[in-house]
Amino acid sequence: MAGMDATEPGAAPPALQRIVDLFAGAPKDLRLQALLEYSRKVPPLPEELAGHRELMEQVPECMTPFFLATEVDADDRVHLHFDVPDQAPTTRGFAGILHAGLDGATPAAVLATPNDFYLKMGLAEAISGQRLRGMGAILARLKRQVAAHIAAS
Repeated sequence: MAGMDATEPGAAPPALQRIVDLFAGAPKDLRLQALLEYSRKVPPLPEELAGHRELMEQVPECMTPFFLATEVDADDRVHLHFDVPDQAPTTRGFAGILHAGLDGATPAAVLATPNDFYLKMGLAEAISGQRLRGMGAILARLKRQVAAHIAAS
């Protein structure tokens, strides 16, 4: 039986794919509402990162101040940390989706996530292209950090 990361090359990890499918299958008017729900699911930063944006990487492509940090634990699982203002629910929703879909995945599964997975969610009808590109930038930086963790181990 395959584990939680049984992903094909170029496929999103199962948890993220479930979110993509949920959005894609939802009526257009519910997609933005679902995105806002994910904005409430971003966990608080761990104590060592709270108030320490200098320890995180900024994603300047986002219109909102967005900072992220990744770590890979001893069990070879990726953990994601995001600092994004509550006043930016769309961007915070992206962080919630990425956290729900990728936190706890293996580095290989994170790196195999298609760079444009979010395009299949049907969000282009609900939010601007610039905001969607921000999600791509967040994923790109997150993947670069994970790749750096792998290279350093």
